[in-house]
Amino acid sequence: MKVAVLGFGTVGQGVYGMLAHSKGLEPGPVLVRPGKDNEPWKVADMNAIVSDASVGAVAEVMGGVEPAFSYCAMALKAGKHVVTSNKALVAARGIELAEIAREHGAAFLFSAACGGGVPFLHNLSLAVLSDRIESLGGILNGTTNYMLDAMQRRSLDYGAALSDAQKLGYAEANPTADVSGLDALRKIMLGCAVGFDALPDEGLDREGIESITAADVADIKKRGLTCRLVARGGRTDGGVYAYVEPVLFTAAAPECSVLDNFNLARYHGEDSGDIVMIGQGAGRWPTASAVLRDLSCVLRGEREMLGAGCVRCAADNEGCVHSYYVRLPEKLVSELPVKSAKNENGVARIITEPVSVVSMHAFAAKQRENGAEIFFAAVEE
Repeated sequence: MKVAVLGFGTVGQGVYGMLAHSKGLEPGPVLVRPGKDNEPWKVADMNAIVSDASVGAVAEVMGGVEPAFSYCAMALKAGKHVVTSNKALVAARGIELAEIAREHGAAFLFSAACGGGVPFLHNLSLAVLSDRIESLGGILNGTTNYMLDAMQRRSLDYGAALSDAQKLGYAEANPTADVSGLDALRKIMLGCAVGFDALPDEGLDREGIESITAADVADIKKRGLTCRLVARGGRTDGGVYAYVEPVLFTAAAPECSVLDNFNLARYHGEDSGDIVMIGQGAGRWPTASAVLRDLSCVLRGEREMLGAGCVRCAADNEGCVHSYYVRLPEKLVSELPVKSAKNENGVARIITEPVSVVSMHAFAAKQRENGAEIFFAAVEE
């Protein structure tokens, strides 16, 4: 099957290179920006790919929602299979693309959009065929895991950890989507869509790692804890919950052994129990390998990851309750239910009594609007 590649950045180059030696697949034309079509196999017009009868599938690795959505829709309507690593696209328009694919007898697969080389969505899409998935999530962003690990094991400050990640190709020049938790949130949205037939796009709570400091890390280490950015999703009575936030783990937790740019993805099935997968979550080759895995699945006859019953919904995080570690101005301590606290130079570090995810995120947002500097992380107990 000849595969056209949309985009020739870091992942696109990896996909194109791997196609040359993948069983049953061969590289086709590559869509690039106008003026960059300086090789016979590069094209700057999507119509050249859509009208090419020799192209059986398209691998979209451009990023962004548009023009990626329009190009994928064009390919599907022409009967060409589509695989993508673009989590922003699938979160925003994936249900529509899945429907177009069904209408035209084409495949639409996107396991490469979550977890890099970790086959999280791939395995999840198989598990739902025979098991009821109760919850899912994990460490789903390699950039932030690399940064947190560097801050905790190598004592780098936030800026140095980010610069290091950028030099290694783990972080973009503009790392906002990663460090804000948006990338991980999009991935948990996709996990919910595959695992629960429900794609939450409202009511989501998100806290990234932008507020963590070297002083926070030093205090967390003194407590014998390790910080990781974790995405969580699961079933509620009649709906789903979905959120992203830093979490503090004790040394025995498997999350503490997830180092560098690695991901840990898990799901809990009613019959299977906990299934945990660890692997590289950022970089050219892990993601490209996942794209090729989806293309191989197309060859074997797999056609969809989003079923016809998948619907958009609002997340309900009110029932998600746990204690939090919070660093905040001392004058604000009385506004939270406190289990323990220590104060130094006007700065308090507290452990709260159990509070809801919704309440904690709302509190932090409100106080930041008033100029307060706050870091918080859930305490895994």
